[in-house]
Amino acid sequence: MFFMEKTYMADRNGIKWNREETILAYELYCRTPFSRISQNNPEIRKLAELMGRTPGSVGLKMHNLAHYDPELQKRNIVAMAHGSKLDGEIFNEFCNDWEELSYQAQVIRAKMQNSQFENIIDMNDMDDIPPGKYREKLVKQRIGQYFFRMSVLNAYGNRCCITGMAKKELLVASHIKPWNVSDEKTERTNPCNGLCLNSLHDKAFDMGLITLNKDYKLIVSKEMKHVSMDTVTKEWFHWYEGKKIILPDKFLPGKSFIEYHNDVIFLG
Repeated sequence: MFFMEKTYMADRNGIKWNREETILAYELYCRTPFSRISQNNPEIRKLAELMGRTPGSVGLKMHNLAHYDPELQKRNIVAMAHGSKLDGEIFNEFCNDWEELSYQAQVIRAKMQNSQFENIIDMNDMDDIPPGKYREKLVKQRIGQYFFRMSVLNAYGNRCCITGMAKKELLVASHIKPWNVSDEKTERTNPCNGLCLNSLHDKAFDMGLITLNKDYKLIVSKEMKHVSMDTVTKEWFHWYEGKKIILPDKFLPGKSFIEYHNDVIFLG
C-alpha cells in the first residue's frame, strides 16, 4: 500500500481556496503522477508562485482533490482523509469533461498572468481564423490536445509503454479509441483513452497491426507477417508480443477503449 506524502508548509495566511484556484490545482493534479505530487515539483512551485501561495499548500490541495479520485482505490493508494466541499464539486464537475477542464484552466491562468491564453499555448496557425464559435471550438480542441498529451506522457513517466523508450521527441500520446469517433466531452481528451507509444508503435497501433488484450499484454496482428522488413526489425517487433505494457502511474487504459480497439481497429 502506498501512502501519499502529507508533510507541507502552511497555507498563505489561512486564506480559503476559491473556485478558480481549485480548478487550476485539479488540472495540474490530472497532469501530475501521484508519485510526483510534492512541494519540490517545479510545476507545483510554478503554480504556487502564480497564485501567491506556498508550494506546500498547492501540493496539499492536490492531495485533497485526490480524496475524490476512485482510481486511488483501484491502485491501493491512500489519499488525504478528506477534502473540502468545493474540492468535491470541482472534481465531480470536470472528471468527465476533460476538454472543458483544460480550457477553463488556461483561461484562468491567462487571466492571472494578465495575458491571452494564445500566448501560453502555440496557436499561431489560427491567426487567420476570425473570432467566433468556430475559432473558440478549435481553440478548445487545441488546448484539450495539449492537456491530453501532457497527461498521458507524464502518467507513463515519458516512456513508451511497450519498449520503455524515454526520448520525449519520439513519443506520442496515442488514442486507443480514435479521436474522430470519440465522444467530444468524455473520451477525446480522457487520459484513460491514451497510451504513450514511440512513433513506430503508435502508427502500428493506429493501423490495427497491434493491440492490447484485457490484461494489457501486446498482441501482434497476423498481417505483420506480410509486411516487408529486415529480419532484425521483425524479430524486434515480435519480441514484445505477449508481454505486458508498462502501466501508468495513473489513468490506467480504459477497458472499454481497449475493447473498441480490439473489435473495430485491430486487424486480427
